Amino acid sequence: MTTIFNFRRTYLVLVMLLCSFNAVAFEAFTIKDIRLEGLRRISAGTVFNYLPLKVGDRFDQDTADVAMTALFKTGLFKDIRIEREGQTLIIRLDERPAISKITLVGNKDINTEDLTKALKGVGFAEGQVYNRSLLDKVELEIQRQYFNLGKYAVRVKSTTTPMEHNRISIQIDISEGTVARINQITFIGNQTIDDATLRGQMALSAGGWFSFFTKDDQYSKQKLAADLEAIGSYYLDRGYINFSMDSAQVSITPDKQDVYITVNLTEGDKFTVSELKLGGNLIVKEAELRDKLTLKSGDSYSRKELSKSQEAIMERLGDEGYAFANINVVPNIDAQKKTVSLNIFIDPGKRIYVRRIAFRGNTKTRDEVLRRELRQMESAWYSTRNLKRSLTRLERLNYFDEIKMETPQVSDTTDQVDVNFNVIEKPSGEILAGVGYAQLEGFLFNASISQDNFLGTGNRVSAAFNNSQVNTVYDFSYFNPYTTIDGISRSFRVFYRTTDAEQANLSRYTTDSYGTTLNYGLPFSEFNHLRIGAGWDDTVLKTTYYSAQEVYDFTSKYGGHYNSYSLNASWVYDTRNRTSLLANQGMLQSVNLELVLPFSDINYYKVGYHQQWLYPFNKDYTLSLEGRVDYGDGYGDTKELPFFENYTAGGPRTVRGFRDNTLGPLDSNRRPLGGNLRVVGNLELILPIPFTTNVNSFRLSSFVDVGNTYGVHEEFDAAQLRYSTGLSAIWLAPIGILSFSLAKPLNEKPGDQIQMFQFTIGTHF
Repeated sequence: MTTIFNFRRTYLVLVMLLCSFNAVAFEAFTIKDIRLEGLRRISAGTVFNYLPLKVGDRFDQDTADVAMTALFKTGLFKDIRIEREGQTLIIRLDERPAISKITLVGNKDINTEDLTKALKGVGFAEGQVYNRSLLDKVELEIQRQYFNLGKYAVRVKSTTTPMEHNRISIQIDISEGTVARINQITFIGNQTIDDATLRGQMALSAGGWFSFFTKDDQYSKQKLAADLEAIGSYYLDRGYINFSMDSAQVSITPDKQDVYITVNLTEGDKFTVSELKLGGNLIVKEAELRDKLTLKSGDSYSRKELSKSQEAIMERLGDEGYAFANINVVPNIDAQKKTVSLNIFIDPGKRIYVRRIAFRGNTKTRDEVLRRELRQMESAWYSTRNLKRSLTRLERLNYFDEIKMETPQVSDTTDQVDVNFNVIEKPSGEILAGVGYAQLEGFLFNASISQDNFLGTGNRVSAAFNNSQVNTVYDFSYFNPYTTIDGISRSFRVFYRTTDAEQANLSRYTTDSYGTTLNYGLPFSEFNHLRIGAGWDDTVLKTTYYSAQEVYDFTSKYGGHYNSYSLNASWVYDTRNRTSLLANQGMLQSVNLELVLPFSDINYYKVGYHQQWLYPFNKDYTLSLEGRVDYGDGYGDTKELPFFENYTAGGPRTVRGFRDNTLGPLDSNRRPLGGNLRVVGNLELILPIPFTTNVNSFRLSSFVDVGNTYGVHEEFDAAQLRYSTGLSAIWLAPIGILSFSLAKPLNEKPGDQIQMFQFTIGTHF
């Protein structure tokens, strides 16, 4: 109906034009003056700008036709009449009204801003000239917007209200209706892949238990298009090289409430790869490029693996500076043998150089702090590997909420690009004073001031006071990651700490200690670091009336006041993409050694090995494997590791589901004492967070923990390991790190202390 109405309206306008042209017959004359009449809102200058006539021109019927056509084309006028008075040309104009206000009523699923933007796209906005035919287009555009959301029962009605000064107000009333729901999805033509498997590739469905939350049964044209692409990818990734999506029919019931989807497809035969040939200018050795191919001879053809192979080759060429290489694949299909030969032609193009590297958005962080993290240099050739590593190192600084990298080509050149890093800085300083709670430590009072990026220098300065049932800590530390330009770091720390071990579920004793440490970090390569340092502390061990015999025995041998001078060293290999708790890719290995020197009051050493491996299956799931082995012992006159230096297990840091520090040997009072050997392992599957995307401050995972500690006179016994499984969540909240876990021990034994739900709020761990 709308199309017919527009046609009739256009036809009437043409008839009016012809009548106007024919109604006035002009004798030719020379124009000495032009007078405009009827203008109210439009300026005379605007009319003269469009009018193809001027004083001095000869006017006749042909020029009249041209003038009328030019003015009507502007769309500014409803009617135009041309008259003559002597040698003066009179043009009488009837203006179209201007749109003074557009009001949208009833729109809920599409906000007013988005609808207004869509209407501007068809030329309908406040201040524009009103045209009824354009309003019809607007109504159709609004309907189209709602059809895309699956709301086919939408109704749109427009009301116009004349206003003074030749203006008009328009109100558009929208009755959205309900979303059409998918009743059935049918496939026609699939011979080898069943319907259930194909439906599993789709985001849309005919409804299920969770459709109320996921809304996957609500039809959407865009979602269906994405689902059809997913089905096509499923076939093309499994050898069906001739697969085709023939059609997809969408039927809507008369009440516009139910949708039936029928997908017609042709599977074709399944093909295997007979061979892969590399041609063109390879730049690097062919054997090295073949190692990049994830698709091998004898495999089923896979578009996904072929694309991965192309990307891997492009990345390798990018490491040599060929940033815009073209990798073209020409398949040769043998229909009889059902095989395909892939000819991969490599055109590296020109070697590209980086002209300039710029940072934008770092209003606080000094430019040199960021540049020292870069592995891509200016005036050097472009390297994909170095740029990726540069981006990772910037992210690991933890100074920014967001970092985006752009590589625009330099104008008027064919072999140069610039590299721009656009950053959004986040607050790197904290002044905290508050109260938290942890199951182990009880209520916590803490006050601290810290600055991870002190004055934009990249140095960290921190002063803190923390008080809980277990610990009272006063701490000041300073860390400079670049004491030298080569990346040698230096840090020092002074502290005072009191500990009540009984409150930590351990044997009954207390310690008071204070001391200082000085450490240096030495980078040997991009991923290998050596850290060395020295420390001194003064510790006073105090017994209680209820202390165990082991505590009394130790103090009788070595006294209760110890000055310790120590050396420490560690080797770290770290390829993780983040240093925080939320890393999701890479590996960490570290070996740590602490040696208390012979001239100290007590002599002991501690050695530890820690490994973490993170493997992302895809963007949603990551597998994490983590293990830790720690061992300590006394030497010289000290025959054993001091019990207050023992390792402990149990709780959120080690084996969840068991109370903190309760696994392992017991003292004579049947309280946990810890041990000099600890073995802990963790397998964790990091899960996607439902109904959210790109959340970088929250992690949900399922896990299996294993571990225990062993005493001085015990040997490792795998039968004594404890296991647990459950779910865990970590949130990097403004008040600190919030950790929650729900775990079930799998092999608890008599005497074990179980704690299935564990949490820590308001304190770092």
